[in-house]
Formats: sequence, C-alpha cells, structure tokens
Amino acid sequence: MLFDSHAHVNFKPFEKDQNAVIKRALDAGISMINVGSQLSTSRRAVEIAEEYEEGVYAAIGLHPIHLEDQIYKDKIDSEEIEFRTRAEKFDITAYRELGKNKKVVAFGETGFDFYHIQDKDKKKIISLQEEALNRHLALAKELDKPVILHCRDAYAELLDFLSKNGQKIKGVLHCYSGTKEQAKEFLNLGLYLGFTGIITFKNKKLDELRSIVKETPLDKILVETDCPYLTPEPHRGTRNEPLYVRFVAQKVAEIKGITLALVEEQTTKNVKKLFNI
Repeated sequence: MLFDSHAHVNFKPFEKDQNAVIKRALDAGISMINVGSQLSTSRRAVEIAEEYEEGVYAAIGLHPIHLEDQIYKDKIDSEEIEFRTRAEKFDITAYRELGKNKKVVAFGETGFDFYHIQDKDKKKIISLQEEALNRHLALAKELDKPVILHCRDAYAELLDFLSKNGQKIKGVLHCYSGTKEQAKEFLNLGLYLGFTGIITFKNKKLDELRSIVKETPLDKILVETDCPYLTPEPHRGTRNEPLYVRFVAQKVAEIKGITLALVEEQTTKNVKKLFNI
C-alpha cells in the first residue's frame, strides 16, 4: 500500500477520465488525498472523496496564487505551466462547513508564494497571503485538522511567520524545494516534508534536494505527485497521476539505500498519523 499525499484529480485535466485515473491507483494499492486550491476545487475534492468508501480523501483550501488576478506562468526544469487566476477571498464560513465533512482530512493548500510578486504590489500581496494563511490555521485549530503548506520563493518568510505564530502547527510542507538548513528548521517545528517527482528529474542542480531527502528521517517524509504537474521519470512529458507516486517512493528508497517496501510502509504510516486516517 502507498499514499499519494497530494494530488489534484479534482482539477480540469482529469475531468474526462477522473474515475479511470482513480481506479488505476486504487487497483495498484495507492490511496490519495485530492487537494483544493479554490473553493470550487475544494468542493470538487470532497465530492470525489464521497464517492469512495476508502482510499480517496480531500483537503480544502485557497492557494495563495488565487488571491489576485494574474496570468500564472511557471517553469520547473523543462515543464511549463500557464493558467489564469481570478482573485478570490477566503470564505471562512464556507470552508468551516466543508471542513466538517468526515472525508476532509486537512486544510490547504495554503501558504506563501512570492514567485510572481511585482515590487510595486509586494506589500499588498504579502498582507493578503498572511491573512489567508492565518484564517486557514485558525480553522485547522478549531476543527483539529492539519494544514498542507505551499511555499514558493518564500521559505525564510514562512519560517519566520510560523515561528512567530505562537501555536503548535500540525502539517506538511508540500513539494519541498528549500535549503538543507531550512528543512531542518521546518522539521524542528514538527512539520513533515513532502517530496514530489522533482527528485527524479535528471538535473544536477537538484542534487541538493536529493541530499535533503537522504538526511530527512523517513518518519517525517511524505511522498506525493502534485498531479497533473511534476510528472516523475520515466514518464516525463506526460500528464502526472496518483499511480506514479510509486516512482517518487522508489527514488526515496534509492537515495536512502533502503527497500521500496520500507518506504511504502513508513510513508503510509506517516500519512495516516498526520491526517488521522
């Protein structure tokens, strides 16, 4: 058994074959948490989870890039991502009610994303992201659920924010790509680190990330796809899906010099412990 701790089968690229994608994963013994990035995709994640007795769960949240109108362009290694976002306010009442659903196991993804901030807008956007993150954290505490944290070009700022927050935060820093020193600080805060197909990319610049995987205790690691993005080798260039989380787990095993079975067993335990599944 294996767990894709961060998937987006609730997103548009899967609208035509969502059930087949989920079935492929479940048939292979792979469970998943579909993560919302807006209220609409959060609701969709819950709807999907409710269709399955077990193996499919939901997280609900408002991604920091959806707090403003923009054309979002990104490039990770050779993969290019582009879409338009519309400004959305965090509706605490709607998220509170949705969060009471038994298939909702976390709030998020939420956090900081400074990748596209223009200098003239920086103060305003940072304030919006801090406010949204605070609201996610408040609901997570109220309903006793963990948080899924997103961070892009803001690891130092997120560390500072969490350190000053004054409350114990239970959660995971998804798709980790910060420094080794920052990884240690996040772990010291009690957070898990989530690793994606990025660790399989054939790029020497990612050797530091792989060294972070090696040094992170296995009982603090989650594996994830972040599908439909970040497809791992050997399927680079195709749409990612939960089935491919096994390639991430295989890479973790290779990096650490341990068996795939051990990685599968421990990371699944980690997911169940963190998300109370």
